[in-house]
Amino acid sequence: MSASAGIHHVTAICRDPANNVAFYTGNLGLRLVKRTVNFDDPSTWHLYYGDEVGRPGTALTFFAWGEQQPSGRNGNGMATETAFIIPESSLGYWAQRLIERDIAHEAPEKRFGERVLPFRDADGMRLALVAVKGADEIPGWSNGDVPAEHALRGFRGVTLMVAAGEPTAEVLTGAFGFQATGREGYLVRYRAGSDRLATVIDVRTAEGFLAGRQGTGSVHHIAFAVPTKTDQLEVRRQLMDTGYQLTPVIDRDYFFSVYFRTPGGVLFEIATNEPGFARDEDTAHLGEALKLPRQHEHLRAELEKTLEPLN
Repeated sequence: MSASAGIHHVTAICRDPANNVAFYTGNLGLRLVKRTVNFDDPSTWHLYYGDEVGRPGTALTFFAWGEQQPSGRNGNGMATETAFIIPESSLGYWAQRLIERDIAHEAPEKRFGERVLPFRDADGMRLALVAVKGADEIPGWSNGDVPAEHALRGFRGVTLMVAAGEPTAEVLTGAFGFQATGREGYLVRYRAGSDRLATVIDVRTAEGFLAGRQGTGSVHHIAFAVPTKTDQLEVRRQLMDTGYQLTPVIDRDYFFSVYFRTPGGVLFEIATNEPGFARDEDTAHLGEALKLPRQHEHLRAELEKTLEPLN
C-alpha cells in the first residue's frame, strides 16, 4: 500500500508579506526559497521558506492576504500549532533569542517526553520548537546569523484540533500509513515511520469546542508527501474508494497536488516530492526572483509594479 512519507509542507496565512519575510528569515533563520504568487489569486504573494533547497519536510509557505484580512481563530477543524525540530542542546539558545527579539512565547513544557518551547509569529500563528534527540544528525542550514548547529531542522509535526478524533485517525492510519504511538490526555500522537523529520501529527479531540476561523495567523492546509505522481494517484484512489471526494491532480510547478477535506474539517493536500524548487532557479539563487506560473506569466509587468515589496 502506498502511503505518505510525512509532512511535505504547511501553508498558512499572513497579513504583511515584508514582515513575514523579516520574521521567518531574520528571526528564525529560514531561507526564502521561492517568491511566487497565489496561483488562484495572482495579485497576492505566495512565499516559501525552508532549508537550503526547501526539501519536503522543511517547507513552510504563506499566502499574503493583506491588511484587510481578519485574524484567524484556532478551534475545531484547524491545524492549531506547527512545530520545528531543534537539537536538544539548542533550547537555551532559542529561548534567549526569542527573549532578545521580543517574540511572544510561553514557558518550556514537556510533551511525549520532549521539551517544547511554544511561541507565536508576528500574526499570532502558533509555533513551537521541539528539542529532539539526534537532531544534530539532520543537516542544518545557516543564514549567516543563526549558527548551523542551532538551525531549525524542519518540521517535527503539526497539531490538529477536531471535535471527534477517530475519523481523522482513520485517514492518518489508512491511506497515509501513520501509526498511533502515544496519548496524553485528549492528545493522541501519530507517527509516519521512524524518521525524525516531519513525521508527527498530534490530534487533539475537543468535543463541543468552537469551530476555528481561517484568517491571518492560521494554517490554511497541511500537505503530506509522496515520492512520485504514481504514489499520489494510488493514495488518491484509496481515499476515493473509501468515500472521500478529492480534486484532480493540479500542477503547482514545484510539486503536483491533490486536495480533500477531512471529516474533522482540516484541509489536507497530497503533494509529490518532485520536481522541487530548483526546477526554475539555480540552488544558489533560490527565492531571489519573482517566479510566475505559466498561466500568469503574461501578467508579469503588472505584478512587478503592484505586488508589495518584500525587502
